[in-house]
Amino acid sequence: MTSESELTQLGADARPAARPEDALLETVAFSHGDGAPTLVRLTAPEFTLLCPVTGQPDFAHLVIDYVPDRRLVESKSFKLFLVSYRNHGAFHEDCSVSIAKRLVAAMEPRWLRIGAYWYPRGGIPIDVFWQTGPAPDGLFIPDQGVPPYRGRG
Repeated sequence: MTSESELTQLGADARPAARPEDALLETVAFSHGDGAPTLVRLTAPEFTLLCPVTGQPDFAHLVIDYVPDRRLVESKSFKLFLVSYRNHGAFHEDCSVSIAKRLVAAMEPRWLRIGAYWYPRGGIPIDVFWQTGPAPDGLFIPDQGVPPYRGRG
């Protein structure tokens, strides 16, 4: 847990880690976690990763929804965390779930889900969905807004 005065990346010349497991996810206080649930949405429409077998790039549109409790993820550290995957090899499913679990470990949110919409490789789009459990009662959850893959048609 990081206080705002202890942030090391925001406002500093920070570079992405060479590996996702070395990336630092920093958090900041959220003072409204005791009221009605608030949905925070993080969207990364141009996420990249390497295929662990071929080394070819894979691309995804990530949508992460979470209900903070006491902490929010600091956005610059989140961006640097995602960039640390750029030269990392992993399968779509493993990568998607590992991103979500790292966020959960860093923030301890009331609820989190990820929708990872992977662009086709070999003609097969892979969409990965994971969440920590049922959404809180009364939470407004808009559609993730990513249309299903329709090919060239």
